[in-house]
Amino acid sequence: MSLASEAEAVEQAYAEWQRSVAGVLAKSRRVDAAELGPEPQKLLETVTYDGVTVAPLYSPRDERPEQSLPGTFPYVRGVDAHRDVNAGWLVSAVFGTASAAETNRSVLDALENGVSALWLKVGAKGLPVTDIAAALEGVLLDLAPLTLDAGAEAGDAARALLSLLDARAEAGDGVSDRAGIRIHLGAAPLTSSFSGAADVELADAVELAALAAARTETVHAITVDGTAFHNAGAGDAEELGAAIAAGLEYLRALTAESGLTIGAALSQLAFRYSATDDQFQTIAKFRAARLVWARIAQVCGASDFGGAPQHAVTSAAMMAQRDPWVNMLRTTLAAFGAGVGGADAVTVLPFDVALADGTLGVSKSFSSRIARNTQLLLLEESHLGRVLDPSAGSWYVEDLTQQIAATAWEFFQEIEAAGGYLAALEAGIVSGRIAATKAKRDSDIAHRKTTVTGVNEFPNLGETPLSAEAVEPGQTVARYAAAFEALRDRSDAFLASGGARPTALLVPLGSVAEHNVRTTFASNLLASGGIDAVNPGPLEVGAEAISAAVKASGATVAVLCGTDKRYGESAAAAVAELRAAGITKVLLAGPEKAVADATGDSRPDGFLTARIDAVSALTELLDFIETGSSK
Repeated sequence: MSLASEAEAVEQAYAEWQRSVAGVLAKSRRVDAAELGPEPQKLLETVTYDGVTVAPLYSPRDERPEQSLPGTFPYVRGVDAHRDVNAGWLVSAVFGTASAAETNRSVLDALENGVSALWLKVGAKGLPVTDIAAALEGVLLDLAPLTLDAGAEAGDAARALLSLLDARAEAGDGVSDRAGIRIHLGAAPLTSSFSGAADVELADAVELAALAAARTETVHAITVDGTAFHNAGAGDAEELGAAIAAGLEYLRALTAESGLTIGAALSQLAFRYSATDDQFQTIAKFRAARLVWARIAQVCGASDFGGAPQHAVTSAAMMAQRDPWVNMLRTTLAAFGAGVGGADAVTVLPFDVALADGTLGVSKSFSSRIARNTQLLLLEESHLGRVLDPSAGSWYVEDLTQQIAATAWEFFQEIEAAGGYLAALEAGIVSGRIAATKAKRDSDIAHRKTTVTGVNEFPNLGETPLSAEAVEPGQTVARYAAAFEALRDRSDAFLASGGARPTALLVPLGSVAEHNVRTTFASNLLASGGIDAVNPGPLEVGAEAISAAVKASGATVAVLCGTDKRYGESAAAAVAELRAAGITKVLLAGPEKAVADATGDSRPDGFLTARIDAVSALTELLDFIETGSSK
């Protein structure tokens, strides 16, 4: 088949698919297919928080030019063309929150059981600087790359670590290839200035970079921490755009103040990004991150130095306190996306990271082991590391990569137009843009357009209530589940004070087939706010069944559940019976138009539909129940 004939066949197939889409949509919307226009598939498109459009179908029509091989500019397919495919990416884990001796035992045990990179918290975040040597006793740093996380003590921690390396070299540590020792000193003043975290000054980071550049080991002094933006609510492209703007600010400081060449300055930077449970977004995000940073290096005249290391950390924002076991699934998807997307190292946060230690009755070693084994399962059983950039050539992933990169570049340009990263921070451009994205996401979660499993959908009211002490104090992460979890906290307090949770009576009208969809919807909705839905089964209007159900439940709130047709026949009478039996608030699961003719006391007090702001509605309902119970 000729290229022309092949292209024609592709267009014919796509046109046939468009006609099929029009037929299905026309039937579901009860309109004529012609009314949907020439591109009915656009009705199925989704738009991310960054404004990136995701099509419902990708085909050869979306094919893009093939990217260069891994290890070559612009590094979309990976920085290292010679990465060991038997090992895959580096499995990183966090240490340093215990004593030096306990940390050392944990590190050595983890290294024996699959961890291949260390993230060590030092200073106010963890170990005293003076304990670094003891914590790393017996650790072969040429085999296990090390990242320091010392905040304001990054300078002291870095010098202590470099002194340790010197002492080992003098003692004859047997390392012939000093460049094989890979260290990240973790100074992050620019991104910390956004998040408010304690860190060294920019001048101190520049001094560390000059010190690191003179080492024979491979040392990166500065971490451009994109998770600071993600944890505040940023979208993927916003995280990338702000991060590369911060990276460029570092380059300017390094070349102007330390005398480093642009290539040496680029070699001092490493990037840290968040990985979420949206696996395709995450895959494309890490590929796009390499693309946009390579473009920075190219513009600076140093394309060969554009392949900066990437450290992926599973999103802290997506982690839930309620039904936290689901976090294991979230982190699995995130690790998958980051690994397939080409991250050099991946850290999976423990599934109970959003809770204080011991809340779930499991040991810290258990949650750490699950986090580690999540990656080992992907690497050693699913063999995801055996192929470099396995998503390459996917029409969807390639298109998404380019769109995220383009959107990130636009945000970066907006920051540059404001005078650069620091000027944009001061002007509120970065925080304002991220706050707007956070507000949109919060609204989608509140309206349950965006699902947080175990929180705003399929909640488990039977789980053990959380005490005030169980919630990790001092969290600065804008967690997606926070608004619904605040409602659940109120429910727990109600349970503790009164011996029962806030309760609403479901009033199923008609047969199971008629009411089942809406009783399921109402139960799920109410439970997401910590309200226990009592379902007595089908209730017949006018047969004393409703009065008996009200008395048995002890509820002051009731929710009618049935079909719109059944509402037209029975809702008014059911509302009257409920009010007579002592119910003070009657809600209807369905649209207001279903009882358009109802007036006065026969009209429900509110309506529960899939489009409501559930957080607002449930807050109001809890207020009502709590007020009623206090009388």
